Amino acid sequence: MTLALAVLLLTAQNPAAPPAKLVASIARLFGPGTRVDTLRVDTASVLRVSRADSLLGFAAVGNVLGKDQPITFLVAIDPADRLKDVDILVYREPYGGEVAYEPWRRQFRGKTADDSLRVGKEIRTISGATISVHAVTLGVRRMLAQLTAWHESGAIR
Repeated sequence: MTLALAVLLLTAQNPAAPPAKLVASIARLFGPGTRVDTLRVDTASVLRVSRADSLLGFAAVGNVLGKDQPITFLVAIDPADRLKDVDILVYREPYGGEVAYEPWRRQFRGKTADDSLRVGKEIRTISGATISVHAVTLGVRRMLAQLTAWHESGAIR
């Protein structure tokens, strides 16, 4: 399935995820020439990303509540269940958008579900974005744990 078709299927189930931003994010994280399949697990959709016969990883879109508005984000993991990257797809609050910046997101890379990912410890705070930092970190921690559990159980492969 093409990346664009898989993204359209995923965004049909999660209308908060803009298709163009999701396509760009997957391409940036996994490179060109990827094949994307949408997998259903329980009520969630997971993108399985591969190239030729090689599994590159998995990705899923989630939402967390900021101060008043949802924050839509993508979590991508590699085949060893290490966090490949986090991408903020839609940030709707008037303040705290720094969570979408590369320097802050970079600190998640390489983390696993075994890492505690605590704000103020492993994850830096951002002055003026406290609620967003806590919300996104909690969402990433939960999604990373869920993707890892599904992968270990064979629900996604």
